[in-house]
Amino acid sequence: MQERTRGSFTISGRERIAEGADLRVSILTLGEGECIPWHYHSETSDDMLCMEGVVVVETRAPRRVHELRPGERCTIAPKTAHHVHGKDGGPCRFLIVQGVGVYDWMPVG
Repeated sequence: MQERTRGSFTISGRERIAEGADLRVSILTLGEGECIPWHYHSETSDDMLCMEGVVVVETRAPRRVHELRPGERCTIAPKTAHHVHGKDGGPCRFLIVQGVGVYDWMPVG
């Protein structure tokens, strides 16, 4: 997978499980009060599967709030701005699968 840019934010854990030419699988851990800031990817989708805690995935256009409990998942399409955090600022852990395309991180204000 080609990577153009990557966001500069700090989270408690990032474990790469697998990566190939067209797929990346990671486990991300957000500690108390941590988040993945608003951003979008121009070509890749994000599939998120909650492993621990409650993962909140917010999107713009369309405006949605997905509250994922362990075993639940959602897909964020390319060019969809999204923000990820734990419910009420709590810790959470999730598996993320990033699909085919060039991975880029485009911050959204």
